[in-house]
Amino acid sequence: MGKSDSYDYIIIGAGSAGCVIANRLSANPDCSVLLVEAGGKDRNPLFRLPMLMGKLFQSGIYNWHYNTEAEPGLNGRSIYWPRGKVLGGSSTINGMIYIRGNRHDYDRWSQLGLSGWSYEDVLPVFRRSENHIQREDAFHSDAGELTVCRARGKNMLHDVFISAGEEAGFTRNDDFNGAQQEGFGRFDFNIRDGRRWSSSSAFLRPVLDRPNLTVETGALTHRIVVKSGRATGIEISQRGQLRHIEARREVVLSAGAVNSPQLLLLSGIGPADELNEKAIDVVHDLPGVGKNLQDHVDCVMSWECLKPVSLFNDLRADKLAVSLAQGMLFGKGIVTTFPYEGGAFIRSREGLASPNIQLHFMPALEKTANLHFPNPFRKKSADSDHGFTLRVGPVNPDSRGEITLRSADPTQPPRIQANYLQAQSDLETMFEGIRITRDVIGQKSFDPYRGKELAPGPNVESDAEMTAWLRQTAMTTFHPVGTCKMGDDPQAVVDGELNLHGIDALRVADASIMPIITSGNTNAPTIMIGEKAAEFIQSGEAR
Repeated sequence: MGKSDSYDYIIIGAGSAGCVIANRLSANPDCSVLLVEAGGKDRNPLFRLPMLMGKLFQSGIYNWHYNTEAEPGLNGRSIYWPRGKVLGGSSTINGMIYIRGNRHDYDRWSQLGLSGWSYEDVLPVFRRSENHIQREDAFHSDAGELTVCRARGKNMLHDVFISAGEEAGFTRNDDFNGAQQEGFGRFDFNIRDGRRWSSSSAFLRPVLDRPNLTVETGALTHRIVVKSGRATGIEISQRGQLRHIEARREVVLSAGAVNSPQLLLLSGIGPADELNEKAIDVVHDLPGVGKNLQDHVDCVMSWECLKPVSLFNDLRADKLAVSLAQGMLFGKGIVTTFPYEGGAFIRSREGLASPNIQLHFMPALEKTANLHFPNPFRKKSADSDHGFTLRVGPVNPDSRGEITLRSADPTQPPRIQANYLQAQSDLETMFEGIRITRDVIGQKSFDPYRGKELAPGPNVESDAEMTAWLRQTAMTTFHPVGTCKMGDDPQAVVDGELNLHGIDALRVADASIMPIITSGNTNAPTIMIGEKAAEFIQSGEAR
């Protein structure tokens, strides 16, 4: 056993929520804070350039490189799940799209009995963090740490896409995080001066010189130590040494929707039968740990483009070299943008309380196997061509999966069973989304540009044909949540203030606590959850 340390607060995981919590708690000079991260520091210059997100998703250096088990609803395919293993967590390798979710999402949380989580409750929390470069109004702030900006790209096909949405009967929306989410428009992004603005950049780096904040990287947490029903510390391995670190006040688990339930299980907190199977001593029988897994499934539709106006030419090797230099030196050029800038939130039928489908539009074809993001480093292939791509998927899927242990060894990845398209309702929403997307692309605005439908292809029309295609090709939008759900039902893991049921001085604060997935990209809500956790902890101190 290595040396023993002691801090007031220990935060496990320096991801989107963990960096926020470390910032807020360490603002009090009278308390000591330890932030523990299994990955390394976010110093790689590739992190700066938004267009290189695809390379970061592939890299095993900053990434847990998870894969699901064989998915029954996807013809037994295993789906790649990149998760950030670095300061900033997944916000350091993600697509940087800033979407808070729909008003209805949080009101549903509140209706589950979770006081303080309605839209009116969380809106000020979103604004507290936000530093929007172009917006300042009732929905936005320019005073926070998290830089948000409008889409930076200039490709004209985004405007064509939005105009086609209007022609198809949908509204134009300039701000998906404003008065309403519904409509066609461009996303906002966490990009500052042409550089990725991760949770680490926003909340951690500016406060690293605080004497009461300690950040340990390359430190894998093995378990949370619980004595007499109270979390008292953690055990970590770092540089080949095993260390015990004491928490005088609280342990905050912010390791993400995969690693947070895994660590609870390794600590003997979870379904007793599963723990017994792995010969782990049961510290607290909590059936919901690892259950309620939700993720956004989607499909990739694509068309040829009849004119050379896509991003294809911009990603040629000769132009890319110049763009890389521009991006690194001046924060300008195509590599400082993210290609999926156009988007939409739509209702597939009347009577829905809120949009049930999200579209991501990219003025290029997806050529990268597995990742479905443009890879500027690939060699030009014979079938390279101009085109455009849409990702289509339900924002509130009904399918539920789970995270379970593969082994009692903390160095082994857990089992991930997402159960994509398990629910028939998810398939039906996908059918609707595909048909609506075809209608949008069929509008007059696309007439000069629309070529052959490449995927799924015009021969895929019936529900049966679409089902077969989806089971063969559907993917994830990389938004896992829900595995330590908030609530007071038998499957709940934490209460409305994120305290773990049945264990004192232990909270969970990350995307895993979402009882129901939010409508859209999940990074912004995770940062909000970090803000709420810090608020709860500080209010407890005041009491």
